[in-house]
Amino acid sequence: MRFFLWLLTLFAAAIGLAVLARFNPGNVVFFYPPYRVDLSLNFFIIAMVLLFALMFVIISTVRTTLGMPARVEQYRATRQLRESGRALQEALKAYLEGRFGRAEKSATRASLAPEYAGLAALIGARSAHRLQQNRRRDEWLTAAGDYSALRTARLMTTVELLAEDNRQIDEALAAISELNSHGIKHAQALRLALRVQQSARNWPEVLRLVRLLDKHNALHPTLSRRLRDMAYEALLPKAAEDTESLKKLWATVPAADRMSPGVAAIAANAFMKVGRQQEAADIIEKALAVQWDVRLLRAYRNCAAPEGSATLLAQIENGERWARERPNDPELSLVLGALCLKQKLWGKAQRHLEEAMAGTPERGVTQEAHLRLAQMHEALNQSEAAAVHYRQCALTTQKDNAKSPSL
Repeated sequence: MRFFLWLLTLFAAAIGLAVLARFNPGNVVFFYPPYRVDLSLNFFIIAMVLLFALMFVIISTVRTTLGMPARVEQYRATRQLRESGRALQEALKAYLEGRFGRAEKSATRASLAPEYAGLAALIGARSAHRLQQNRRRDEWLTAAGDYSALRTARLMTTVELLAEDNRQIDEALAAISELNSHGIKHAQALRLALRVQQSARNWPEVLRLVRLLDKHNALHPTLSRRLRDMAYEALLPKAAEDTESLKKLWATVPAADRMSPGVAAIAANAFMKVGRQQEAADIIEKALAVQWDVRLLRAYRNCAAPEGSATLLAQIENGERWARERPNDPELSLVLGALCLKQKLWGKAQRHLEEAMAGTPERGVTQEAHLRLAQMHEALNQSEAAAVHYRQCALTTQKDNAKSPSL
């Protein structure tokens, strides 16, 4: 409908111009002595219109010709951007499929477009790392460093990949330091930092990161407990070289961690190493009140106070109270036997040590009970009985050695 209206308007204008031209008697004179040119006004108007049209066509042609290189370049850039976008999709798809060689090749094609070069470099770095091509991985990471918008992504990728290589822990720590300098504290960054610090054996920093992740519920409780135990297993024995250092470290341990059987047992052994049996016994007694664990009993067996002291008598009373609550516990009977032996309560010591061997206890319990009975008989000048128990202790040791696999 619009086309017919436009055509009708064009015809009407043509008819109007024809009528005006018919009744237009004007002319145009061009005079340049000795020449003179007379033209009708209508012809002059038509000639000027045609001249302007010709000039417009010429100028448009020249402009189009001059702009052709830029248009060709733009077309090529658009085509390259489209192809790089497809290559980036292929690279990501291949990486997720585990086809790392193809992923790196696709990332190389995708990197030809500046818009996708940064992301392609990160995918290429991850693919090269999975192919154990560390040199190419580092080249990709260096290339990704040219794009400031991907700084956090590059640093996270760097930490994650280098954390898997124990030979490049220093580089991973440097990347973590750069992350921290930019205030990046989200959960995944903390997890990666935790992995690197654990590999670097930086246990104080491991404890700090575990506590941060625990606040955000970003770490499984079992893993958190294990990491804290590992940290204290390394820190407490090292601090046991000095009493004040050990006390200062133990004061920083949270109450929940002190109740952990593993931590409490290690701490008790550390305090015993510096001659603080009373503190060691207190630590174990508090932990046992929360959770009964054989590791605590074994540590308690070794932290007996000096003979005749009120502390040793209190320890024996605690053991007897626990025995009433938990009868027929070989480890507890062994603890009581050791404590009574230290106090020279020979009858009680023998009874508890024999109870420890009753039933089917672990070989370690049986061996320890025989050894302590032998020591008791030796102290009582009962050499024959002592020899019997020494022999039984040796036989138990031989059986354990026979069952252990040979290398």
